[in-house]
Amino acid sequence: MLKVFIAGQKSFGAAVYKAVRDAGYEITGVACPGDGQYYDRLKKAAFCDSRKPVIIDDKKLLSSDIPAGTDVILAVHSHHFISTKVRQKVRYAVGYHPSLLPRHRGRDAVKWTIKFGDAVAGGTIYELNEKVDGGPVVLQRSVLVNREWTYKELWHNALFPLGVDLVLETLKMIDEGRYRSTPQDEAVATWEPPVDQENRLFRPELTMLV
Repeated sequence: MLKVFIAGQKSFGAAVYKAVRDAGYEITGVACPGDGQYYDRLKKAAFCDSRKPVIIDDKKLLSSDIPAGTDVILAVHSHHFISTKVRQKVRYAVGYHPSLLPRHRGRDAVKWTIKFGDAVAGGTIYELNEKVDGGPVVLQRSVLVNREWTYKELWHNALFPLGVDLVLETLKMIDEGRYRSTPQDEAVATWEPPVDQENRLFRPELTMLV
């Protein structure tokens, strides 16, 4: 049985927690926002679990925080930086990003998908490394974007449930020895700043692939 550590927050982190637990995997611990949010949904899910996984609610995640024997770190809507030392504690360290990487790297990928008027969006499971959202792609799936959707509707109607599905498929791939990854193509990569900073930065690469 794979042993999984989840770094994340809010409703998406909680949904992944429930899905991973219900699929029969052991959750060794979680890392949640380190800002006193006792009612963060991921933190609450772990706190209420009778199996009592480790709960880390510090702003920094240390290698010593990862329980021995953990196989996989999942970063799901996580604001923690998963350092090299932390990643070295496990066999696999992967994250979910709500875009078709290498397009729309950055914190506000869903918002930029709507702002650019993309007809196709998607989600990506990728390996965590030193480059933010830049690790090799493990699994990727696309969705059509309804022209009437807001970014919140795109997230909740499509990319949220897709992310949960991709996480479970990735764990299954590891279990069955089918895990593979492919480097991202830097020639077509785009990165966008947080939406509230868009007018402060000149980034000509933002128009790539539009």
